Amino acid sequence: MVTGLWGRIEQQDFRSRIRGTLLGAALGDALGAPLAGLSLDAIRAAHGPDGLTAPAVAHGRRGRVTAATQLTLFTVDGLIRAHVRRDTGAWHPPTDVHRAYRRWAATQHDWGPDERRKDNGWLAQEEWLYARRDPDRACLTGFGDDVLATLDQPKNPAARGAAAAARSAPFGLLVGWEPALVLQLTVECAAQSHGHPTAHLSAGALAVIVHGLTRGDSLDAAVQRTLGLLGARPGHQPVTDALQRAMSAVTKGTPGPDAVEALSPGKAAPDATAPDASDALAVAVYCALVAEDVAHGLRLAVNHSGDSVAGGALCGALLGALHGETALPPAWLAELEGRATLLELCDDFALEMTQGPTLHSPTAASPGWLARYPRG
Repeated sequence: MVTGLWGRIEQQDFRSRIRGTLLGAALGDALGAPLAGLSLDAIRAAHGPDGLTAPAVAHGRRGRVTAATQLTLFTVDGLIRAHVRRDTGAWHPPTDVHRAYRRWAATQHDWGPDERRKDNGWLAQEEWLYARRDPDRACLTGFGDDVLATLDQPKNPAARGAAAAARSAPFGLLVGWEPALVLQLTVECAAQSHGHPTAHLSAGALAVIVHGLTRGDSLDAAVQRTLGLLGARPGHQPVTDALQRAMSAVTKGTPGPDAVEALSPGKAAPDATAPDASDALAVAVYCALVAEDVAHGLRLAVNHSGDSVAGGALCGALLGALHGETALPPAWLAELEGRATLLELCDDFALEMTQGPTLHSPTAASPGWLARYPRG
């Protein structure tokens, strides 16, 4: 994809992939939510030998999302604001994304939007986001104060779960950035809550793969490029091994729950205390590689003993970036919580990335845009 020369066709394709990525991740999140914490045997006992095959009730009804989707929305909000605030000369995207995560943290303890907060913008005014949906403890503690972590001094250095990866697909939509910069930004923002290299490098790997897919690469090519970039990072081996396991598993028999279970044993593993981010990444990549269609890939990605929410969200992001929004199952979309908000944010992100200079500049700006995405 040629950036900087946005023709009509390029803009339409880009918007479709943005929508596919974010809606796909939300669908995977919602599909996996009813299975959180269940082993494969328990899933089969509850839903039959094929496991869960369609959205089921979680948090009160079908289609409801978890904190993974909530945080993904605020990731997008933070990235848009980073580009808007660049006009002021204050260009530091990790700060803007961290501030966005702080606004998410407010939704986890406030009853509803606080109109006294001047930096809310429009997203933090969405009342449906003020619901606690199984947030990861590391996210709550990591975003509990204004301290900006670094890779040398990350938050929660022992946290190696997949919650950071599950919110990180939007970084891959920065198609004008070089892949190495996408990786760097993603790991810096992931370390605000998940300081273990396995966690923040899994987040970075997911973003770089999405970046390649959004630019038109095949999934195999995007993974190979990601492996090349990971090799220079300290602590990369578990993530590298996970991606290689996913690639090699494609040739080892018919895809199914048992094949996925081998990639992500979760708490069923003898030495495991919690699902690992690299396992969720392996599941997502494998299921995206063998998927007959988006629905088939998402079913595979949630029916296992590991992190079903993260597996579904990551796989949905990959398949959505690869195929665009029209490949997503319409019946599932019809029941998806927050779909209107997701679509609005997707289109705003596309506008900012393709038409940013016409919306704001150091000398002029659209008042409506700055009300939605304040510079402060």
